[in-house]
Amino acid sequence: MSQRIAFLKGHGTENDFVIVPDPENVIDLPPAAVAALCDRRAGIGGDGLLHVVRSAAHPEARAMADRAEWFMDYRNADGSIAEMCGNGVRVFAHYLQRAGHATTGDLAVATRGGVKTVYIAGNGDITVGMGKALLPEAEVTVSVGERSWPARNVNMGNPHAVAFVDDLAHAGNLFTPPPFSPASVYPDGVNVEFVVERSPRHVAMRVHERGSGETRSCGTGACAVAVATARRDGADPALTGVPATYTVDVPGGTLVITEHPDGEIEMTGPAVIVAEGELDAEWLATALR
Repeated sequence: MSQRIAFLKGHGTENDFVIVPDPENVIDLPPAAVAALCDRRAGIGGDGLLHVVRSAAHPEARAMADRAEWFMDYRNADGSIAEMCGNGVRVFAHYLQRAGHATTGDLAVATRGGVKTVYIAGNGDITVGMGKALLPEAEVTVSVGERSWPARNVNMGNPHAVAFVDDLAHAGNLFTPPPFSPASVYPDGVNVEFVVERSPRHVAMRVHERGSGETRSCGTGACAVAVATARRDGADPALTGVPATYTVDVPGGTLVITEHPDGEIEMTGPAVIVAEGELDAEWLATALR
């Protein structure tokens, strides 16, 4: 890498990301490079990396190019590839607006979890159409130390296990993945959410994101939590015909999740760009040795 590479740093409810604009997909970002960039001591630091690429320029997104000009090539902090990141989509959309590639109003973003519809409001809030939740019937148990809980299996384009607990402190430090069983339910790992009640239609959560550890927020996780809570409350919009809206507190802020009678889920929250600059090619080359 002889060229200097532009980057930005942003967050959505403190779920933070390194943003690498690369419209023509010419920058090689192997897992080791992503991990180095996301390192909080030796790199820029982030829960993940948003590689901004035109859909037509990326082999995984070309089939979506007629529906979405831009592809969010998302990577976890350890360099592994992820299907979707709800907070990441909001930050991605905010970057596109800042860069002049999008305006207030509707926007389509291609992801490995499909094309996501986005609405950029005039007040800065961004609403993301997160698709529909799948609710596999498999019974799951998650554990922390000597405690264990039944968990609701929810798939938002990526897998989640949602456990209702009495105290968020019972989740432990969440540095390492909470054990779950049976292992066959999540062969590629899982995001685990621990949830407590705040008031009617208002919950709080902590999350371990696979590949990243505990994060300050998880958009798909907040959606999974809202869906699991609605089912626990007997509020299935497909049966009631009434949208179910939940406020979900995360350590980094608050998200509002609405599930509609057709199953479509919308997430609304803020997105912030905090810095921009250039990566030093010599540093990156050294970090990869």
